[in-house]
Amino acid sequence: MKTVSISGSLRENVGKKDAKMNRNLGKIPCVLYGGKEQIHFATDEKSFNKVIFTPEVYIIKLNINGKEIDAILQDVQYHPVSDQILHVDFLEVLEGRPVIIKLPVILEGNAIGVLQGGRLIFKIRKIKVKALVEHLPENIIIDISKFNIGDTVRVEDIKIDKLEFLDPLNAIVVGVRVTRIVEEEVEEEEVVEGEEGEEGAAPAEGESEDKGKDKDKGKGKEEKGN
Repeated sequence: MKTVSISGSLRENVGKKDAKMNRNLGKIPCVLYGGKEQIHFATDEKSFNKVIFTPEVYIIKLNINGKEIDAILQDVQYHPVSDQILHVDFLEVLEGRPVIIKLPVILEGNAIGVLQGGRLIFKIRKIKVKALVEHLPENIIIDISKFNIGDTVRVEDIKIDKLEFLDPLNAIVVGVRVTRIVEEEVEEEEVVEGEEGEEGAAPAEGESEDKGKDKDKGKGKEEKGN
């Protein structure tokens, strides 16, 4: 798995005033947990451009006051209006202890079903897994080149050694569905074939009664003429 380095400094005080002061200085309040003790620190907001605004997942090497610690990004809190980063949580990576993380799903190839008019449905773009850090892949790759209309891949269909999947096993990750246009074309073809295949089909509603009345009128005229 790829790594990225982020440097930070310990926060002298922990509270709303200190957090607001750090944000005004362009720094983000952070906390590291999972180890012996929680560590509160702050780092430049620009440091997160590499790890937040990307689909990739990284092992983050935190350098806090000269001490290097391996961690993963656990949670990010945003301002509800401006979307500014307010707070970031990190989880310390410890040897022999599995971590829970969401891995991005990468699709490869062009689905046959899409070329035939189907619609690609990409429902889960990140899958939650549990594993030791050394067993974590950078992403989960799914080859969709042989997908026909109606084909799907569920979580349970993905097999990666030493990786435990935590999302519902029956959840659909990606698939190809029939579009409305294709459904309408199929229905039209079925109707046309049905009309051509029937012989001696019954006349339309109302038509038989009119024809019957015309025949009765004709018979009446012939009887009067006789």
